[in-house]
Amino acid sequence: MLGAARGVPARTCGSSADASGPLVLHTGLAEPADCPEGRWRPVRTPRFAPRCLSILAVSLLAGVAAVAPAVAVAQARYPSPPPSFTGSGYLKGVAATSARNAWAVGYTAPSQAFQTLIVHWNGKTWTRVPSPDPAGGGQLNGVAAISVRSAWAVGQAGNGNALILRWNGKAWKQAPSPRLYGFLLGVAAASLRSAWAVGWTGSGETLIERWNGSIWKQVPGSGGILIGVAATSAANAWAVGSTTSSKTLILHWNGTAWKRMASPAPASSTLWGVTATSARNAWAVGGAGSYKTVIERWNGKSWTLVPSPAGAGFLYGVAATSARSAWAVSGAGSVTTVIERWNGKSWQGVRSPVGSLWSVAATSVSNAWAVGYTGTGNALILQWNGKTWK
Repeated sequence: MLGAARGVPARTCGSSADASGPLVLHTGLAEPADCPEGRWRPVRTPRFAPRCLSILAVSLLAGVAAVAPAVAVAQARYPSPPPSFTGSGYLKGVAATSARNAWAVGYTAPSQAFQTLIVHWNGKTWTRVPSPDPAGGGQLNGVAAISVRSAWAVGQAGNGNALILRWNGKAWKQAPSPRLYGFLLGVAAASLRSAWAVGWTGSGETLIERWNGSIWKQVPGSGGILIGVAATSAANAWAVGSTTSSKTLILHWNGTAWKRMASPAPASSTLWGVTATSARNAWAVGGAGSYKTVIERWNGKSWTLVPSPAGAGFLYGVAATSARSAWAVSGAGSVTTVIERWNGKSWQGVRSPVGSLWSVAATSVSNAWAVGYTGTGNALILQWNGKTWK
């Protein structure tokens, strides 16, 4: 059973009597843009909802409040620039294979069921691409790209089942997968024959699915929730999240089985994002229950904590191109977006516009993308050109 943080009233978006409308649970500590104005209403400690559950409520399982206000890193507030893709919606995942090929996924939130949202970068402009919407709608939380002809997107259908979409070079189509009730929150692909999708079953168990080049199969999980996943080969992958006992959860795939790894993060912590460039270099980011930023690094032997200039707030996404270059992002509503950069020695804050960022992808030191949404509910896409974020 899901519950609000102790002492904090829970609220829900929409009406439980509206079978076609999305249900979004929130603790009430911050007012996210996921729910249209005027649709929030107080509820008692809610049972698990069979409708599109916002990722904002995921951290309730880990005992931490959803969406902590991010703290600016030695930077002033700047006016929010117009997003490069103009339109209402919420982008939750981004992936890129080159300066001319990138995907961003999320959902739109009309008055009724959520609808999947996919946009593509062709080297010049971002354009919306038609995407399947299962009966009852759907939302996408993560995307992974292998080439211009192959990509995956994952989320949840309106009927509560896990949702997997595939790009074949011409169109997005729903991929056959186990009919599982749950939420897929992250996806990673090492090759055309190896991919992973992770999430939560909705009943306190992690959800892991594996692509073997032909079909998706469920892999046995454990107690907790997995939010992020990264893979460098068929024998090296990482998945992160939180256990049911409010501890960070880090799993490693060695080519044969998933094994839990020790994490130095403090109690009541959740890891939201993970990235890896080799078997000896990986990063995981998130936050502790006291709104303390958490950054961990894998050196090939163990995970260690690395200082963050933000100090407070949650980091939701991380991407690395080498052991000397990485990005981490966060942000909430009207608070100046937090973007941190790893220069090979330390993490440093980088100036950025106002908005909420959920995911980041990078192909080189001079090309990176970060996506999320503005305080007014419009899709937000920022690009790093080697000098500034625009």
